[in-house]
Amino acid sequence: MRLDSFHTFAVSALAAAPDVQSAQPWDRGAEHLRGVHVTLVTGAQFWIGLTSAAAPGDKWVGEETPVEGDRPAEVPFPELFDSSKKASLARTSCYFAAAVINSGNAQIASAYAFSSGRGFGVVFHDEAKGFARFHHNGRAGQGLGGQPFNSLQEAV
Repeated sequence: MRLDSFHTFAVSALAAAPDVQSAQPWDRGAEHLRGVHVTLVTGAQFWIGLTSAAAPGDKWVGEETPVEGDRPAEVPFPELFDSSKKASLARTSCYFAAAVINSGNAQIASAYAFSSGRGFGVVFHDEAKGFARFHHNGRAGQGLGGQPFNSLQEAV
């Protein structure tokens, strides 16, 4: 799956998760390619940058040829919020990876949370990979602030 398709897919898969209020494309400006702005039902927000690695032999020239395979088995959504209704980076990474797995997309081979708790990855049946890294997060009503990655709050 190429970057444009991954972007479209990520927006729809995250928007469909039960504890997500909305997922919208995030315009990261001229020097960046793709992003998603996710708002949780509590109002907490995550701005996620997307990148991808091409499938072996794919030069991203011409039409994309989707490769489908067995869909991953659905997994239970992990608990997103702690007792104070905050979502940590680690919990959110696991939750968003589950949203991708549970999307039902036949191009998805697997998805996983980053061990750093700062995003998630996707492996496609064509052996391409997608990477979703948290750039910013914030509480309800809070906007972007600070430098990407350095301003991440452990829980929002």
